[in-house]
Order: sequence, then C-alpha cells, then structure tokens
Amino acid sequence: MSERVLTTRELNRALLARQLLLRRRRLSAPRAIERVGALQAQWPPSPYIALWSRLEGFRRERLMREVEARRVVKSTLMRETLHLVSSADYLGYGGLFTRARAARIERELAKAPGDADLDELTRELVRHTSESPRSRPELLALLGRPRLTSTERRPWLEWHMLTARGGLVHTPAGSVWRKPGGSRYVPASTWLGADGRDGGAAATHLVNRYLSAFGPATRADAAQWTGLAVGILEQAFSELALRTFRDERGRQLFDVPRGPLPSATIEAPVRFLPMWDSSLLAHADRSRILPEEHRKTVIRKNGDVLPSFLVDGFVAGTWGVEDGRVQLESFEPLPRDVRRALRGSCVGGVLRLTLSLRTRGRAGTQTQRRERQAGSTNRRRQETPRPRRSRDPRRSARRRR
Repeated sequence: MSERVLTTRELNRALLARQLLLRRRRLSAPRAIERVGALQAQWPPSPYIALWSRLEGFRRERLMREVEARRVVKSTLMRETLHLVSSADYLGYGGLFTRARAARIERELAKAPGDADLDELTRELVRHTSESPRSRPELLALLGRPRLTSTERRPWLEWHMLTARGGLVHTPAGSVWRKPGGSRYVPASTWLGADGRDGGAAATHLVNRYLSAFGPATRADAAQWTGLAVGILEQAFSELALRTFRDERGRQLFDVPRGPLPSATIEAPVRFLPMWDSSLLAHADRSRILPEEHRKTVIRKNGDVLPSFLVDGFVAGTWGVEDGRVQLESFEPLPRDVRRALRGSCVGGVLRLTLSLRTRGRAGTQTQRRERQAGSTNRRRQETPRPRRSRDPRRSARRRR
C-alpha cells in the first residue's frame, strides 16, 4: 500500500494543531510545554509570549509558579540552547543532552590542552551548588577560576564543560519575566531529585515527544530540532510504533499513531510568535510554516530568530517593541480584516502595549504612505478598467504552493 502524500498546507495545519496555534487551550503550563515539545528560553520573555499565544487566559504568574514549584525547569538542552521543559521531560531525556554537550566540548578542549583538573573541579562545583544555588561569578571565585571574557575561549569551554558534567539546571531566578541574567545554578539531582536519563529509553522518550509536537517529520528534522546526531535517535525511530507518510518532494515522514492531521482548509487565526519560537526551528525544511523567500529575513546569520506573526498559518512578518508600541512589519500589504485581527489579538495580554503596522520595504511617515496610496489609486483610475487581483497573502501563498 502506497504512503499518503501530505501537502505543505496539510503539514502546516498539522504543525499548528500540535503547537496549539489553531485555538487556545485550557491547559496547565507543564502540560502545555509537553504538548509543544519545549519552550525556547534564551530571551526571558519568549516562554511567556509563546504560552500567551497558545493558552486561554494565560497570565505571566502562572508560568512562574510552576517554575518555583519545580514542575518546570530551565536548562541547556536542544541545540545547546536554553529551554524550559516539564520536569518529567527533563528527567526523561536530559542526560542525552548533557552527555552530548560534554563530549563536544571535550573534543574542543583536546585541541589545546590546559592544566585544569576538570574532574576535581566538577566535584567541587557539584558540592558548592548542592549546598546552595550559586551564580556563575560566585562559582568561578569558589573554584579559583578566572573571570570569563570575550577574548579568551578556553575558560568559556571549561565553564560549559563543568556545567554539563555537573548536570546543572537553572533556579527560578533565571526565568523571571523580562529580566536577563541573575541565573543561579543547582544540580538536577538536588533540584529535581535525580539526574536526567540517558541511553535508549531516553532517546525513545525524546523522539516520541518530538513527533507528538512537530510531526509528521523526517529523521533529519528530529536531528535539527534536538541538535543530536541522527545515530543517537535512529534506534528510537525503529522501536516506536510509528505511521509513515511522504511529503510532496517524496521524503518519508514519521508520525505518532494518533497525531492530529487537520484538513488543509481549516481556518488558522493570526498568532504572535516570540523570538526563537520552536515552531520555526523544528524542521530542516521550514517551508511548512516559514516561506523560503522570507527565511533569511526571519532567521539571521548570527542565529537570531526574530519575533514573527502568522497569517493563515504562515509567517507573514516580524514584530518588535519600539517606543512602547508593538511594531509589526509585514512582508506584503495585509487586507483590512487581517489588520483588524492583528490589532485585536495584539500581544497586549502579555506586553500590555498598543500596536502599529507597516509593510516591509515601504518605509516613511503615515502621511507619505497615504500620499503613495492616493497616487497609486489615481493612476489606476486613469488606466483601462480591468479585474483587480487580490492582495490577500493567503491566496498568494496558495498560488506559490
């Protein structure tokens, strides 16, 4: 029996459903974080904005309470970046990431051997952080290590090696809304009662969580999101009872048995995504949510992934905060009903700010924009009448696909 072929639009709707972006849900923060896989936490506001876009009636204090109760934990995980995950998930697979990170750093350190006794330093670090959560400056002083600077690489590598070997996670101070820095570290074994699991069972847990949140997807997609080698995940793909599909390019896709596959015609509301939202980073081919022609605008060379917004399920522009306003920059002119929906569902539930909108590549004051629009209208009136083409980006997206 041939495998069903899923269109880009069908994959888009599957991703939106699993990422809770088709409709807001009533879920606890730990359960919601498990449903979406994990929340990027490099930028402190990101997890809050991500949950606001996904949960009904979300308030910032809801997430902070779960972090303080140790049901959600912040740690260096996927792609060696900071994420918030449920404590159950960290215990289920966290060891995979600490081992892989330590192995990579060890290879880097071997290129320029030093005289530090990392085994002894790790034991000291665990002892100090088990007694009380400590900040990085405190730990470096206690360990007799130099202050970290941007010009010396090896001290940074040694620091990251120690945090990986020590299995350190962040205390709640590192998850406060819009407050970068202030992180204090503690061993997961002290904070959560055990270290994160490693090995085959951990890989199975991780792949199952990934496909539930981002499937159907390829093995390469899973490796992209986790930052782990395909070989580490391969056995899990073989052991799990998965269904398979093909995409329009013929690539085999794997999925959990009951993962939602909504109709491609289901309506998708406008949604705001924070910086580094996982939905934009979970696949090697991001076209199921981010049109290729806009990828370099959203995902920068330095690795930054700009805050963006979705129209009809696809990234239609970026946003940021300027002078106390949420400033949207769309890739194409947006229809009036879409502009109205964006204003109505602005990030005000979290940021409590007003919104302004401009189209990328059409800068200028509001008066200048009105003059351009008026001039364009006058020119059209002078031309021979002809049917007007829709400027709805949703129709344009369908034509491109």
